[in-house]
Amino acid sequence: MSYSTVLLDLDHTLLDSHTSEACAFDATLTEAGVESPERHFPAYDRINKKLWAAVERGEMTPDEVKVRRFEQLCDEIGLEARAEEMAANFVEGLAREGDLYPGTRDVLEELASVTRLAMITNGLSYVQRTRIERLRLGPYLAAVAISAEIGAAKPHTQIFDVVFEELGRPDRRSVLIVGDSLSSDMQGGWNYGIDTCWYNPAGTDNDRPDLVTHEITTLGELVAIVT
Repeated sequence: MSYSTVLLDLDHTLLDSHTSEACAFDATLTEAGVESPERHFPAYDRINKKLWAAVERGEMTPDEVKVRRFEQLCDEIGLEARAEEMAANFVEGLAREGDLYPGTRDVLEELASVTRLAMITNGLSYVQRTRIERLRLGPYLAAVAISAEIGAAKPHTQIFDVVFEELGRPDRRSVLIVGDSLSSDMQGGWNYGIDTCWYNPAGTDNDRPDLVTHEITTLGELVAIVT
């Protein structure tokens, strides 16, 4: 089946978000006086994922995550530091660090020549907007929906309503969402009644096959699916 519109996730789909986070985290904890900050990254990662899962459930906003993850981290590792200041430094690092996965721009060029692209992402407004500008993604995108700006996150339908309105309400049968997360991207697409494409480069087992229309291990595989 061909698709006239493709909704793209950003983190861990187009962007190497792990590198972005790791670099921002190291700089943030170094500024707070922590030696060998990388040893605390697993604790941060666990806390952060738990809080973002709460965002997906509608129990928390992205802006609340921004500070709370550092409050919880400081408590856990016994660090006396200002969580608000750490959060601000970290946000700047996230916006500044990280690049597209190799070959991503070539795929975007090819996709943009055959279909309409939009972005639907759970994240902080400043971080995602700065990344989009820094990585020169804007020219590829007909619409951008960011959870912190909308007040709703994937997998909830409200964020899809916003991007569909921006796109002129396309036929849902002609729209595909692409992302790395079963719980937000695939569940969100399923909730909204559109086809889904799970980007799964690690070959992770799928415990929710009902949510996935297509599965890919490289972004380049999208071109054949879309056309």
